[in-house]
Amino acid sequence: MRRLFGSVRSRATLGATLVVAIALIAAGTAVTLSLRSNLSGQASTQAERSARSVAADLAGGQSYDQLSLDDDDRPVQVVDQAGTLVAASEELERISGTGVGAVRPQGSAAGVGDDDDQGDDDESLEPGEIGEETTFGDGSAAIDGDTEDYRFAAVTVEVQGKGTLTVYAGAPLAAEQSAVRTALTVMLIGFPLLLAVVAAVTWRVTRRALRPVEGIRSEMAAITASEDLARRVPVPDTHDEVAGLARTTNETLAALEASVERQRRFVADASHELRSPIASLRTQLEVGAAHPELLDLAGAVEDTVRLQRLATDLLLLARLDAGERPAGTRFDLGALVREEAAGRAGVAVDAPVVEVTGSRGQLARVLANLLDNARRHAGEQVSVRVRRDGVWAVAEVADDGAGVPADQRERIFERFVRLDDARTRDDGGAGLGLAIARDVAVRHGGTLTVREAPEGGALFELRLPGAP
Repeated sequence: MRRLFGSVRSRATLGATLVVAIALIAAGTAVTLSLRSNLSGQASTQAERSARSVAADLAGGQSYDQLSLDDDDRPVQVVDQAGTLVAASEELERISGTGVGAVRPQGSAAGVGDDDDQGDDDESLEPGEIGEETTFGDGSAAIDGDTEDYRFAAVTVEVQGKGTLTVYAGAPLAAEQSAVRTALTVMLIGFPLLLAVVAAVTWRVTRRALRPVEGIRSEMAAITASEDLARRVPVPDTHDEVAGLARTTNETLAALEASVERQRRFVADASHELRSPIASLRTQLEVGAAHPELLDLAGAVEDTVRLQRLATDLLLLARLDAGERPAGTRFDLGALVREEAAGRAGVAVDAPVVEVTGSRGQLARVLANLLDNARRHAGEQVSVRVRRDGVWAVAEVADDGAGVPADQRERIFERFVRLDDARTRDDGGAGLGLAIARDVAVRHGGTLTVREAPEGGALFELRLPGAP
């Protein structure tokens, strides 16, 4: 049961059916009440018309035995101001709802009242005058053996010599009750059928609407099982949310595929770069073990340093890829540039005070990488300049070397990329310095780009958000 109503299709069907059911119940109740009110109003009008007709005859001077009380087979009572029944329908056998249960007149003299009492009981009525107000009530009556429910109207009339008389006349409620029963029967039969139709239509519509979602789910399950990130989910030929979901899923798969491919290349390249110094170090140690006099101690130390630097670079890249956020330390970028340039031959520095916020250690690594790269490719001179450009703090490292070809200016920031393939690893490094520099710059909310320097070489521009 939980699984059945756990699906979107089942919940949508159940929800639509409940909403329609509530709407039908509310509409049916409103229709029933309106029908009952209208029919009850018609019965009230008929009862009032009958009561006022009898009251008009009394006001015209007709005696009780001359009244036409059996023309419409409706219950009629005439009661004097003392509450005594003075006239009634001849075939009336039982009555309730009028306040007077008698069905036979008490005698012709019962309706005669005292003139003085008349004036005291109702001073607003003149002799022969019918009261303007009509009161209504529900009750039942038995006429000629048939018992029915009636709507009773009560009208007062002032008759000279008889005082204030009250005429009760009833109109049958059989039509109202029959109509209400018919409406309820139709509702009890029709509403379940209509709800069944709504449920069936909603079930089919949601099945058709969710069919692309099932296709996406099954394809994602197949991708998960096969671990083939090159596959894509089907995109329906629509312009709705499901098509948007499929496109977004494919974009996510493409990004995941690219990320996994980068990781694979990274692992492969890292393994390749680590193999060379490890193999060299092992060879030297094996030779030294066999022939201590041939041990190249300086070369072994150099290979160990290279291996240590490469491991440090790989560890830093792993932390950056893991989303490590830089520290929020505020410091002087100009002072950091002067520290990194100190002791490097052929480096000209112009670094006034420009404050930034971030990781001082990571930005020091960026500047060191840029300076090492510039020194490696410079002819004679490397220049470093720090300046403020609006909200940005800018550090420029330029050399007078051969520069970087325009079509290679983005490729050099990729990992393990060395443009000069003939250059030895000892001279050129593993190709991680610029990749690390750009990743650190981006993590600090800045950029690292390269363009042609005024001296003809390469100019690397590091832009960082300046501290306020």
